[in-house]
Amino acid sequence: MTVVKIAKVVLLLVLLLHSSLLSAEEKSPKYTPEIVPKKMSVQTKKARFYYLLLPPIKKVYSELEQQYIATQKDLNNSTNSESIVKLKETYDVETDAELLQALKPHPMSITIAQAAMESAWGTSRFFREAYNTFGMWNNDQNASRIAAGESRSKKHTVWLSKYETLEDSVRAYYKTLAKGKTYIAFREVKMNSDDVYELVKKLDKYSERGEDYTKEIASMIRYNKLTKYDQ
Repeated sequence: MTVVKIAKVVLLLVLLLHSSLLSAEEKSPKYTPEIVPKKMSVQTKKARFYYLLLPPIKKVYSELEQQYIATQKDLNNSTNSESIVKLKETYDVETDAELLQALKPHPMSITIAQAAMESAWGTSRFFREAYNTFGMWNNDQNASRIAAGESRSKKHTVWLSKYETLEDSVRAYYKTLAKGKTYIAFREVKMNSDDVYELVKKLDKYSERGEDYTKEIASMIRYNKLTKYDQ
């Protein structure tokens, strides 16, 4: 075998090795929800969080935004009345205005901040074991859920929902804020203002900490410049 042929074989082997390494990297995710690297820096912890949560949050937001726009068009044109009726049943609303309030997704900056807060930047036990990103409680005995590590009383255990994927968790969170009387004011402000800091104030019922919780969410949005995801 000549020197030229040997060189070609070596080059081919190098290219094959490089290709296989790239393929392995594509198959193996950089981070997973279940595994929290030890001794992470703050920078690494946040990088892991964004790596895991930004894709599902963006996907769900996009889906909801498209549904909102399509429904708005149907209402204006008096079309797809059966779908409108089903949506009103799903979100437990009566008027067209209430339906649009329910369907319009709130800014991603708020979603990201609440996800970071409730999951301790993607490191909490509920995040790792149940994909529960937003601290969503679940009192349904027949549902998939996970028990909290401590009880609020000897007779009552706090249960949190268990999800199949992070995307399911994000979707459930958006639906929770879209339904029920608890977040009526939140939904009303959402339709009339793009100011995330005014909107966050209406999430005081999300946590028992009330106003302190909303202030911390606002501070997290501001410090991490999360409004860039709303532009």
